[in-house]
Parts: sequence; C-alpha cells; structure tokens
Amino acid sequence: MSEINPQDPQRPQPAAASVPASGWAIELEKINKRFGPVHANKDIDLKIERGTIHGIVGENGAGKSTLMSILYGFYTADSGTIRVNGEVHAITDSRHALALGIGMVHQHFMLVDNFSVLENVILGAEDSGLLKPSLDRARKELDRLETEYDLEVNPDAIVEDISVGQQQRVEILKALYRGAETLILDEPTGVLTPKEADDLFRVLETLRAQGKTVILITHKLREIMAITDNVSVMRQGEMVATVKTAETSPEQLAELMVGRRVLLRIDKGEAHPGKTLLEVQNLVVADDLGIVRVKDVSFSVRAGEIVGIAGVSGNGQSELLESVTGMRDQRSGNVVLNGNPLSLKGDDGAARARAAGLAHVPEDRQRMGLVTSFSEWENSILGYHETPTYGTGPLLDIAAAKREAAERIKTFDVRPADINLKGSLFSGGNQQKIVLAREMERNPDVLVVGQPTRGVDIGAIEFIHNQIIKMRDAGKAILLVSVELDEIRSLADRILVMFDGQIVGEADPATATEGELGLMMAGVTDRKAAE
Repeated sequence: MSEINPQDPQRPQPAAASVPASGWAIELEKINKRFGPVHANKDIDLKIERGTIHGIVGENGAGKSTLMSILYGFYTADSGTIRVNGEVHAITDSRHALALGIGMVHQHFMLVDNFSVLENVILGAEDSGLLKPSLDRARKELDRLETEYDLEVNPDAIVEDISVGQQQRVEILKALYRGAETLILDEPTGVLTPKEADDLFRVLETLRAQGKTVILITHKLREIMAITDNVSVMRQGEMVATVKTAETSPEQLAELMVGRRVLLRIDKGEAHPGKTLLEVQNLVVADDLGIVRVKDVSFSVRAGEIVGIAGVSGNGQSELLESVTGMRDQRSGNVVLNGNPLSLKGDDGAARARAAGLAHVPEDRQRMGLVTSFSEWENSILGYHETPTYGTGPLLDIAAAKREAAERIKTFDVRPADINLKGSLFSGGNQQKIVLAREMERNPDVLVVGQPTRGVDIGAIEFIHNQIIKMRDAGKAILLVSVELDEIRSLADRILVMFDGQIVGEADPATATEGELGLMMAGVTDRKAAE
C-alpha cells in the first residue's frame, strides 16, 4: 500500500460547514456489555467528530467490534447512553441505526452472491411492492452516488463475478443508498490487495470531504496514521486513550494497545540454509471450474530458510498451496518432500502430506483451518486425531487431547484460555493462534503458511512472526504466501513473485524495492519495458 501523508495539502479536507463548534456525530457514554462472564465493554466513553475519519484500534478481543455493533443495533448495551447528533437514542436494531444515519460495512460482506449489484443495493429497502419501479429509481440514485463519491461499479454485474474490492464498494453504496451519514468499516482492508486498499482510502477521503463521518476499525497502524484524523485505543474492553493522529506515532499506539512496548520490526538473524526439503516440479493445477491457475511452476525450499511467494491475490497462489499440501489434485507435476515424491491425489492427500512431515496453516482459518462449532481442544487435534498421542484403535484419549490443548493455549497465549470454548467464540487472532499451535507443535520438516496474520492484531502479529522465525532457525523449511508485501519482505529469505499462475521472478528481500516487486506482481519483468 502506498503511503499517504496526513499533512499533504492535496489531501481532501473535511467540508468546513460539516464541523460545527459542537459537531459530535456520535457520543457514547458509560457503555457496558457483558456476554456471560466476559465483560466486553467496560464504561466506554467515546466521541466522534462529524466530518472526520476516526480510527479505533486494539488487539483482537479488545471490544472494538462489540462497541460498534452496539452503535449499529446488533447488540443492546447493558447500560450507558448513545447520542446521535446530540440527541439520546436507544438503538434497538440495524434498521433503527440506519434511520438515524448510521451504516456499517462488515469485515465479511453481507451480499447475495448470485444477485446483481443493483439488486443487492436495494435488497430490504424497496420503496414499493413493484420491483421494476424500485430498481429504476435505485439505478438513478446509484449513478448519482457513484459520481459523487467516486464509487464506480457496474450495477448490472453479478456480485460473485466482481473483485473483492468492488464488492466492498457495493457494501458502501448500500449504506449510502439508505442515507448513512456515519459509516462504520470493520477491518476493511483485511481482504483487499494493496491497490484495492489505496482505492478504498481515496473513497474514504472523498466521503470525508463531502461531510460524511467515517469510523475505521483496524489493527493496521500504518493505515491509521495515513488516513485518520483522530484515533481511539481499546484494551481488554476499556477505552484507554483518544488522541489526534498527527500527535501520536505507531510505536505509541502499539504500546497503548498491548500494554507493553512492541517491536514493530522483525528481528531475525541471517539464514543458514541446508539441504532441500521441499521441491515443486513443473506443477500444473486447475481450479474448481477447470481453469488452469498454476502453470508449470517449479521451485525449492531448503532447511533453515523462508521462501515467500508474493503476488496480487488471485494469481494462482491459493491453488498452489492447496496442491502442495494435498488439498487439491494437480494436473501434472510432482511435489517432493525430503527427497521422496509425495502421492497427494485423492481425498486423503492432505493426510498423507501430514504423515510425511508437512504441516499446513491454510489461508482461510474459518473455512479450512477450523470447525468453528467444535471446541478449542477438538480443533487443536483436527487432522492429527489418529496419531498414537491420542490413543490407539477406535477410542480417543480425550484426557490426553485436553492436556495437550491446555499446554498449547498457554504457549501460544490463546485468549480466553478455555479449551472447551467453541471455535466460533474466539476472535480472529486467537483462532489463528489455535491453528498455528496445532501445526507448529507437530515438529514438521516443512511448514506451509498462507496469510499468517490476516485479520490479526499487532500483538499477535509480533508473536506469530517470532514463532515462524524460531521454526526457521530450528532448521525447518517454510513456504510463506502473503498479500502483505511488507510481511513478505520482512520474513522471507528469498522472494518468488507469481503472476498469472507463473513464477515470473525471484528477488532478494534485502535489496529489492517495493517498486521492483510491484512491477513483477503486475507482470512487468523487463526493466526497460517498465521505463
């Protein structure tokens, strides 16, 4: 993501008329919310100035999303007062919030995939029993909104056929169509490419310049510094600070979030690669529709090194990881582990890969890494439940599984430390720790990691990065895929760049610039052509 200078005179500024002397769009006073024994919000006070972009940061589980869900009417506060434009309101549901001009774009979009953009925008907000007049009126309004807020998207496109960035625009248009003056965005860049994130920020600047109020929930401090006017920090359910962004720093915010000093850079020594442990030979892989996504890819990963694969999402990285780990059949080619070709085809390919010493942290923890309806201890043995550790024969040694789960919860600082809690009730960062603990603690020869810190807070990011470095230094071979270019450059000892299903270049992270990597990610491999 390119840097945006908060002091840039060209940056759109809030409209002067939108910020009166007492211009609070939202005021929350002494908000409390409990979920059983968990006190998610503790006497929260928060004021949001109209016509500004206000960031809310904190570790996973700090209470950020709970607080905003109360403002949007998903939850009702146990106690406290909400004021919207100076008036007290008891917000009962999301329709009530929308009627007050409050819209929300969730981290996981709430769209109907096989509906058009236009149909999704008006869904639930039709103005008559006849659909065609509603669609015609909505089309005109959508044209106006797209022009006014620089939110261009084809109204007739089917949602499942457009990019994630475009889908996010649809969610923003939905809120604006319903009259939102205050827009809440929950981790909006967690699923975006760097370019899509830059595009989103330009949209948010336009919204602010038009007098809208934006509340941005994110764990990415660079985004907070780049785009917000003010920032509030939450920790363990409490509001610990609200400051002007121009008067703070990433280091200060990180310390407020975690309650201790956080190392924002990755501290690692030089790699000492050994023998080749993973070799991919001329791999060809197709997606579910039969379209070839990985095209004759070959590379190797040695003991004691991290090989990072960089690329814009959708260029074959997901299919590559799924094939290497036995989750997807390959058309042709070989995967060789520790000198032995792996037979990965069939439904039990992933099990054979695990048995041979390959561990896998999948890109999508909820869809492929966990069964969210299972307890933590059950998730901690998924895929390994037939190993002798948990008994032999048809009977599972539940006591052994629970003891091991409790140890891993402590080692990986999973919160809350409850082995019987359902996976769905852990925050995203703690879900990621559960998967990492399960895979890393098996002492594999090769670790394949997809998007290791997607949607993870800064304290957990530091921990996850350190665990990956420890595995490298213990002589493990690590294959890492991430859409976070900073993460790839910081962690990897070698970088391979994928474009259109092929490895188009290799780079040394110590010398390669973001611009050079960006060109390769766009398919430009000839320096002269780039000039």
